[in-house]
Amino acid sequence: MDKKRLLLVIDYQVDFVVGSLGFPKAKTIENFIAKKIEEFVASNDDVIFTLDTHNSSYLETLEGINLPIKHCLKGTEGHQLYGKIKDLANGHLMLEKDTFGSKELGLYLLSHNYDEIYLVGLVSYICVLSNAIIAKTFNANARVIVYQEGVSGASEEDEKIALSALKNVQVEIR
Repeated sequence: MDKKRLLLVIDYQVDFVVGSLGFPKAKTIENFIAKKIEEFVASNDDVIFTLDTHNSSYLETLEGINLPIKHCLKGTEGHQLYGKIKDLANGHLMLEKDTFGSKELGLYLLSHNYDEIYLVGLVSYICVLSNAIIAKTFNANARVIVYQEGVSGASEEDEKIALSALKNVQVEIR
């Protein structure tokens, strides 16, 4: 019996790659992410994209108070998926989220039992971490795997801490 697999592409958006919160290492994972999307599509597996999504009142939110940099404002270029990932997303489920983890992802996973859930995207120690925990929580018997080559963050130290924390909750790091 074939395993039911899901690839989650977390927040690979313009503002996190080259925009207001961009950092050089974010560009380097684009080809890896594209390759994984193509592999999952070719295998007839599911692919879901999350989009960090804020509005003009972002700076008044708790997140905005703690991170006072406008980013991923709905309707702006910064909100769009970056580079070739944007084209590869056509026809796939897109989940907009106004915080680190996607509530909609959790609800979706409640009604879709996967054997394996893989994650790639940005930022490794914020939104990837949060959504890996959601995947583990809402599909508790699924193997949850983070492709280390397909995630990144501006702080290598914070990334190592996050990946270590994920291992502790039985998320696999490849």
